[in-house]
Amino acid sequence: MPDRFLAVENASVFYGSAVRTAALQDVSLSLEKGKLTLILGPSGSGKTTLLSLLGCLLAPDEGNVFVGGRETARLSESDRTRLRRHIGFIFQAFRLFHSLSALDNVAMGREVMGRAGGRNRARELLTQLGLAAKSELKPAALSGGEKQRVAIARALIKDPAIILADEPTASLDSQAGRQISDILFRLAAEQGRTVIVVSHDQRWERFAHQIVALSDGKIAQQWSTNA
Repeated sequence: MPDRFLAVENASVFYGSAVRTAALQDVSLSLEKGKLTLILGPSGSGKTTLLSLLGCLLAPDEGNVFVGGRETARLSESDRTRLRRHIGFIFQAFRLFHSLSALDNVAMGREVMGRAGGRNRARELLTQLGLAAKSELKPAALSGGEKQRVAIARALIKDPAIILADEPTASLDSQAGRQISDILFRLAAEQGRTVIVVSHDQRWERFAHQIVALSDGKIAQQWSTNA
């Protein structure tokens, strides 16, 4: 592997005991540092399983995973938990607390890490993402695109070098989806963060520096772009 900042080497994940089914099979991949990588594939192709490996949410049954240059396959669960604190996660379903304002949803990400100044930093991030006027609103009063921008701010408040996004535009209309795509692209292109987006939506291709296509738990194709 040329770079082990974020990589999998001969990684396999199996489900089932009597009959083992491969969710991923002998996958080797190096994700480019400071770039946006798009992982494409139909349902069941292994996209979310691969993202779970990269996010230290899952350990491979075979092979190795490197996150931030550290080999994670043999780390204890507590060590993986500590490593996850330096990764920003963005999900299709937003996963916001409905009883909290946008500001408090974002600030909570910093407070969980035991860092002070969460509300001030949360306000800065929401302002940067165009949500200054909506910071005191609860999720029920926000559009889908606004909720996803709150979720992005919550991921960013940890100042992660790595951002993992699982179908971040799947539940959004085309305009909101383009806004989110552009935001994540700029996080890589302008801020040097390593962004991994899992999606079945090929409209993401124009925002990606690197594209990986999965099929039946294996890499079917991968290529770099001119983004």
